[in-house]
Amino acid sequence: MRRAGLTRRQCFGFAGAVSVAWLAALPSPAHAGTQIEEPLADAVRTALSAAIAGDAAPPAPEFSSRQAYTAYLRWLTAMSARLRNHISAQAPLARPVMREEFLQTLWYESRRAGLDSSLVLGLIQVESNFRKYAISSAGARGYMQVMPFWARQIGNGDAGVLFHMQANLRFGCVILRHYLDQERGDLFMALGRYNGSRGQAAYPNAVFARQRGWIFADQEKGPLDA
Repeated sequence: MRRAGLTRRQCFGFAGAVSVAWLAALPSPAHAGTQIEEPLADAVRTALSAAIAGDAAPPAPEFSSRQAYTAYLRWLTAMSARLRNHISAQAPLARPVMREEFLQTLWYESRRAGLDSSLVLGLIQVESNFRKYAISSAGARGYMQVMPFWARQIGNGDAGVLFHMQANLRFGCVILRHYLDQERGDLFMALGRYNGSRGQAAYPNAVFARQRGWIFADQEKGPLDA
């Protein structure tokens, strides 16, 4: 898959009522599995650390053709509408500008890791149901329910960064890519590793079922980043 050319964009502003922001900041429980901490070879640790490093804000995508750009805009509009149906009116993603920022970031981070955006959306729906501050009983954090030990293994040690939207999506996508590589491209087994239930069907099947709700018809006509 060929990646689109990318340029940096400025982050969207954050605004909202103080009471709503305070409520949204409270951690919400999530019922995710537990990613298992495994020893990493130095070369793997270095590669993963490099993979999570990068821009402070996702670049705005550029496209080599008007057709690809139009397909991206259609995807963004369709996914925003679908996402609106999965969140509460008080959630940060209830605001259109926040949904656009979230989806643009997810689109960039999923492609950066060589993952299908519909898969990542399905995984997030299963893991946290799009709750930014979700915390599982095992301590996994954020949209993609990343375990804090990853911040120590391949980050700067600050697990609080996992509540930041782009950092959480980047960690989650990089970790899933790592597991997919470990499993030699077997997505079923990689998803099991992500959930800490390797070899069991319940979690991968749940993600695949949710993924179907995020598949975009225009993807069948050609890659969005062509």
